Amino acid sequence: MKTILDVNELCKTYIVNKRQNNVLRNVSFKIEEGEMVAVMGPSGSGKSTLLYTVSGMDRMTAGKVEFCGKDISALKENELAELRLDDMGFIFQQMYMMKNLSVLDNIILPAIKSSKSKESRSKTTSRGRELMHKLGIAEIADNDINEVSGGQLQRACICRSMINHPQMIFADEPTGALNRTSSDEVMEELTKLNNDGTTIMLVTHDAKVAARCTRVLFIVDGVIKGEYDVDRESSERDRERALNNWLLEMGW
Repeated sequence: MKTILDVNELCKTYIVNKRQNNVLRNVSFKIEEGEMVAVMGPSGSGKSTLLYTVSGMDRMTAGKVEFCGKDISALKENELAELRLDDMGFIFQQMYMMKNLSVLDNIILPAIKSSKSKESRSKTTSRGRELMHKLGIAEIADNDINEVSGGQLQRACICRSMINHPQMIFADEPTGALNRTSSDEVMEELTKLNNDGTTIMLVTHDAKVAARCTRVLFIVDGVIKGEYDVDRESSERDRERALNNWLLEMGW
């Protein structure tokens, strides 16, 4: 199986008021093609910092991260930006979109900005509409972003993350700002994408969300304390119960 993300001895340190804060400490793990990996841990444990660092949104202090065989620490800022645009997809808790664009135009914007895209604007627009239809939000294509629900907007963000055919999607608390119904709908769509072969790494505090993944990394004080393989063959209730038991063992 192809390794998409290979993290070795990753460290991230911030200097605050002349004091050294070691947020990530010698973190190592791999994510293989087709996996859906959740990162869990207490508040302040380094979950989001880990996601931002391995995706090149934040520079590492030490260690090595290879994304599809490329050492991201060796890339210049413009090369990193191009890699994130062309080969990575991002979903955040806060659903950042351009207020002066329609939902559809927000979705296709990364494809229009991509240097690797050679297709026409009409073809890109057609693909955007196809993604929206697939995620059940085709009817809001021409709406302003303030005219749709949070669940619809987050599904639009998933569409945007997929528009450039990414090698991997990074999601930081993708359901954190949603109610339970919208959260379940969004996770249903992410699970479908993963079942279709999309590799996903997501940060979550919600065991119900993590139980839909294939593997869980548990991080405390910048160190991965354990890994848990989710039995996707078991029922949703059994998966949640087993994961919660493991989290309790880990000190959750």
